[in-house]
Formats: sequence, structure tokens, C-alpha cells
Amino acid sequence: MTYSQTLDYLFAQLPMYHRVGAQAYKADLCNTIALCELLGNPQNSFKSIHVTGTNGKGSVSHLLASILQTAGFRTGLYTSPHLKDFRERIRVDGKMINKDYVTSFIKNYHQQFEPIKPSFFELTVGMAFHYFREQQVEIAVVEVGLGGRLDSTNIITPLLSVITNVSFDHTQLLGDTLEKIAVEKAGIIKEGIPVVIGETQKDTENIFLEKAVACKSEITFADKHFRVENFGVTGRTNNRCSMDVYREKKPEIIKLISPLAGLYQQKNMCTLMAAVEQLNRQGFDLPTKVIRKGVLDVVKRTGLAGRWQILSRNPLTICDTGHNEGGLHEVLSQIAITPHNHLHFVFGVVNDKILDPILRMLPVDATYYFCKPDIPRGLDAASLQQSAIEAGLKGNCFASVTSALSAAQRAAGAGDLVFVGGSTFVVAEVI
Repeated sequence: MTYSQTLDYLFAQLPMYHRVGAQAYKADLCNTIALCELLGNPQNSFKSIHVTGTNGKGSVSHLLASILQTAGFRTGLYTSPHLKDFRERIRVDGKMINKDYVTSFIKNYHQQFEPIKPSFFELTVGMAFHYFREQQVEIAVVEVGLGGRLDSTNIITPLLSVITNVSFDHTQLLGDTLEKIAVEKAGIIKEGIPVVIGETQKDTENIFLEKAVACKSEITFADKHFRVENFGVTGRTNNRCSMDVYREKKPEIIKLISPLAGLYQQKNMCTLMAAVEQLNRQGFDLPTKVIRKGVLDVVKRTGLAGRWQILSRNPLTICDTGHNEGGLHEVLSQIAITPHNHLHFVFGVVNDKILDPILRMLPVDATYYFCKPDIPRGLDAASLQQSAIEAGLKGNCFASVTSALSAAQRAAGAGDLVFVGGSTFVVAEVI
């Protein structure tokens, strides 16, 4: 079995949520438990940090991994979805899992896995944990795929649980209120394990407090202990930022420079600092100089991509993976402060997205280039255009994401901004 054949097996034969949607979602942990038992429960061989949340969990996971790597810990990182290469999901010290390992893992185990009938995600989680054990990682940062309580990653017992925030996403699976979604996210809180909550939200605060009390877990709301001030971006391209991070009731100010220049990264930075503080309480040596270096080098160390990422400077072309109400609200705030004459928006979504609230958020004075991400779950561009017109937006349909981007860049005049977003999978096709 070649690497290409292995990917065909993973993508074509195993149901993959990000491609086909709800039919690939397993509402229990039985398959993952069975897989990991078959593998000798590799998740018990390394320490871990578990990260969930509607928005920001990817950035926080990468930042934590970068800081731990900077401190000298052999660090695993499991994230999803991937943008360009399947191996992005599984990294050790920033390096993607080896192609030969992926191939040999499937070759050695796929017959034993078949009675279990795992999903793509379940099998990938098992592969990641198996790889981390073989690579002798000291600690792994594990990002939840979807929700928390029933996510395949939720078989670990971490040193720390992190929940960044709660917004509306995957409502058909997680619930149609913030309270219901918060219950699913709170499912990663374990008995006696401290938990950091990134944002205090009135609809969800008590849910997290009650779960933490029930589990006898220390709970920290990051935004009650840390704040960011003097956040500044450099130049029109906004490709780097500086900020001062304050610890409430302490005189220390941590000055940081970050390649993640999105305004929303201020919230992530508070979450990160609260998580680091908890890790230091548990005996990790993560001083300020390590935090500074880890934040500055996060892209180089972990390969983080798609967060307010500049694709071109002439015309200025930027993409971002923010795709739900909360994420797009932050992206639109960033667009508003980015100097430009006219906005050209390359826009595509998946077909199970609740569109109306998102479309009503988008600026009506922009020109839209509607497209379908190249996955089975992508929404047809003509259907998206029709819904957008009803919301007062204007633009044309294009046969692909790349043709939409080319048209937008050709149409952009001096000082215009081209933005690509709406779906992680749209961004994946242009970076």
C-alpha cells in the first residue's frame, strides 16, 4: 500500500465529518475506546492538555505547543481539520507525521480495525496517540474535533482542560442554544483536573461553574485574570502585532510580539496566559522569556496557517478560517480596521451551515464572488448566491474557489482588499 493508496483508504472508505457531515458523527466513544484498547491504550503513555471551544481552539493549541517546544519539552500536537496535507493533524515538535508511518499504521492495523468500523476521525485519533507513544512525547496538546463530551479525543485524562468560548456552530449535532452547546464543551472537564475558560459569557458561565464544582475541578475564567492592552498591528498589511498582557492584581506586564495579527487573538492570548499559569503551578518551567519566544515563533514551530494570513500584497489578499457567527464577527471587525477602498469577498460555505444569521452580518457594500469548496459537503455557488441576494448582497457565481479568487484579484483596484473566507475548506484551496 502506497501513501497515496493509504490516503484513498482514509478519505474514501471511512466516513469523514468534514467531507460528508453528520452521517460521519458518532454519538459515543465506544469505537475510540475499542481502537485504543487494540493499540494498547497509547493515550495513557503521555501527559496531555485538552482544548475545545467554538473559536480559537486551534490558535490556542498551536500557541501552547510552541511554548512547550520552546521550553524543551518533546511536544505532540493533534489538530483538525487539515488544510493542505493530512499529516498537518499529527505533529511532534512541529514536524508532521512521516508518510511511511501513516502507511505502515494503516497496513498493519486496518484489518483489525474493520470489525470496529471506525470513522475517519476515530481512526486518526488512534493513529495520533499511537504515534505520540512511539515518539516518546512528554506532553501532547490535543484539540477537540467537534463538541467535547462525545468527541473521540475525550478518552484522555489531561493535566489541564481548556475551553476557549461558546458560539453557534454544528447546531444540528451540539444543540441550538448556547447553553446546550456549552454542556457539550463542558464534557471535557474531568474529575479533579483544572479547567481554564477563555471567555466569560452570561449564557454559559453557570454551566461551566456547575460542572467544575461537580468534578471538584479548579476553574479559571481567563478574562477575569488577564487583559490585553496596547494591541497594535504593523502597517497596512497587518501581518504582525505587538501587545501588552496584564495580570490582574499583579504589577507584571508581559510585552509580546505575535505573527497572529487578528484582533480576536487578544482573547486567545488571555486564554493562553491562564493556561500557562496553570501549567507552571503543576511544575512546568515556562518563564516569560519562553512565552515571548514561543508566541513569536508559533508559525515557524507549529505550521499554524489560515489565521488572518496574507496571500498577496498586490492586490492585498487575506484569508481567514473564521466561519461561524462568532468567528466571522471577529474577522469582519478586522476587515473594518484594515485600510481599503473597496472590499472584494471570495465567499463559500458548507451545505449544513445556517446561512441567514451569517449573511446578515456581511457588509452590503462589498462585491462578492460566490464559490463552492471542493468537498461533497460544499454548498452550490448558485444556491449561496440566491440566499445572499435575499440578504442584500451582490456578486457573481464562479466554478471554483480558485477562479473566484482570480476574478476578485483582477477586479481589485489600487488600495482595494480581497478577502477569502466563509469556510475552512475555501481557505484550504487558496493557501
